[in-house]
Amino acid sequence: MSSIYDRTDIYDLLEDQTHWSAYKKHWKTLLQGKNVHSFLDVSIGSGSVTLPLCELGVQLAGSDLSEEMIRKCKEKASAAGYEIELKSCDFRNLSCWEGKQFDCVASTGNSLPHVNNDDVLTALEQMNSLVKKGGYLYLDTRNWEKILNEKRRFYLYNPVFAKKCRVNLVQVWDYSSEDTITFNLLYTFEKENQIVQREIFEEKYYPIKKEMILSKLKIMGYTNISVYCFPSYFKMPEFELVDWYCIMAKKND
Repeated sequence: MSSIYDRTDIYDLLEDQTHWSAYKKHWKTLLQGKNVHSFLDVSIGSGSVTLPLCELGVQLAGSDLSEEMIRKCKEKASAAGYEIELKSCDFRNLSCWEGKQFDCVASTGNSLPHVNNDDVLTALEQMNSLVKKGGYLYLDTRNWEKILNEKRRFYLYNPVFAKKCRVNLVQVWDYSSEDTITFNLLYTFEKENQIVQREIFEEKYYPIKKEMILSKLKIMGYTNISVYCFPSYFKMPEFELVDWYCIMAKKND
């Protein structure tokens, strides 16, 4: 079954100006008082999460495993009048950025759980190698501990209208005994009260725990490690109540 990341025409259907403004506010809140001028997103995807940084005067660069996502990101950046450096590579091996360092290196969009926990630790090491002294490492992720506790299976989303169709998205999550979760994404396109298109995708995730990430950051010498709600301008509730969170940590000078 095909991956949603190979279908940028569908992947970005739920994105709009409201999301852009929310991401921009997230970054403005999070980076306030921090000396961040260069920013690398190692899972930039189509750019929806981090392209708004350009409006804040941050020099953005990005990489992604999907060449189709990189193509789409380049297209969106160009349309917005931004020129950013983009590369296609796996965040478990970031040698494509060898010789460069950034004020902040990030993995956005709940991307790290696409690989197993050992590979997540490898990815964090790779990201760390590109962070300047005194710089920052950032990631955001779903709250997998909450997900595993609740084991909710069905997620229904508000419809959007695109290409003269009403687009509906339903997600069905399958919980495996192997500690993985498969997201089944079901899109239907309606026109004149008929379904004219159906698209089904599967994405496999490996849940990660917050303490595993925090422990690795400490081992790598990070301090001022903060956990925020995502987006960061929302007040952080009790951890077991938050659906999505982000972590920002400062590297020692």
